[in-house]
Amino acid sequence: MSAPLADQLDIVIPTIRNLDFLEEWRPFFQPYHLIIIQDGDPTKRIFVPEGYDYELYNRNDIERILGDKAWAISFKDSACRCFGFMVSNKKYIYTIDDDCFVAKDPSGKPINVLEQHIKNLLTPSTPFFFNTLYDPYREGADFVRGYPFSLREGVPTATSHGLWMNIPDYDAPTQMVKPRERNKRYVDAVMTVPKGTLYPMCGMNLAFDRELIGAAMYFGLMGEGQPIGRYDDMWAGWCTKVICDHLGVGCKTGLPYVWHSKASNPFTNLRKEYKGIFWQEEIIPFFQNLTLSKTSTNVEDCYLELADKVRKGLGHIDPYFSKLADGMVAWIEGWRLLNPPAASLEK
Repeated sequence: MSAPLADQLDIVIPTIRNLDFLEEWRPFFQPYHLIIIQDGDPTKRIFVPEGYDYELYNRNDIERILGDKAWAISFKDSACRCFGFMVSNKKYIYTIDDDCFVAKDPSGKPINVLEQHIKNLLTPSTPFFFNTLYDPYREGADFVRGYPFSLREGVPTATSHGLWMNIPDYDAPTQMVKPRERNKRYVDAVMTVPKGTLYPMCGMNLAFDRELIGAAMYFGLMGEGQPIGRYDDMWAGWCTKVICDHLGVGCKTGLPYVWHSKASNPFTNLRKEYKGIFWQEEIIPFFQNLTLSKTSTNVEDCYLELADKVRKGLGHIDPYFSKLADGMVAWIEGWRLLNPPAASLEK
């Protein structure tokens, strides 16, 4: 089986347990380099199946590498995965949760998630005008009548957001109301999220172009010592989307699917989400109305400007947001430490 971009893509996995799930992914993942972020107890030894090329970082490594900026990487939360985005030196990242397995398409064929994500990333996005046949660059599709010819070239794709069969990515109240609901619908579609529209980005099955948007893919401050959890990928999704819109690049959602095997505890989730459920009613209008300045022309500058706007525009909700803004700045400082401009030119 061919492995597209095997030398240009890292797979980032946050975990607290043995990675037996990689056995099922072996036909698809083994040609790629893995970056494993071990959360929780750094003295615990995690088993990785033989034959994989990987590097593993635990909390001690994060503190050793980032020093006084390590506090910005969440502890006891899957948000720690973003450290893997920072230490990678590849152009593309794919990140997956360890309770996600290989899904099958309606014909029963196992889905090669990386192949589809790479197709999504290597073909343009169309954020400025919606194509009713969805992704016009897919085989068997095109731009429909009435689509402006001036926009058919599209723009580079920064993010490819995949979906999940079986256990849907629901919040705690929805989990409680629909405890037995399972996603059995396979929708054979990829679409660009329109400019000016936010979306709930899930980090469970996500690929992105690290050079285009990596410096904004910070999963915030979650987990131990923080008043909120399960909003790490949401935060990264809101931040990256407004920056993608500002810089004129695209975000796609749809295929590929993974099989999400395990529903997390809705009562535990509610404790983590409780404040976020209220706060997001103010956070989302903040992002919807946010404008970045014309002088912010790269991702890092956009993100630092955004951190300043978060401090001023959301700080009144809770002191947490001032701390989060500090975390965003520390994240960029860490990113620059590990990705100096000279090194990025040589990549």
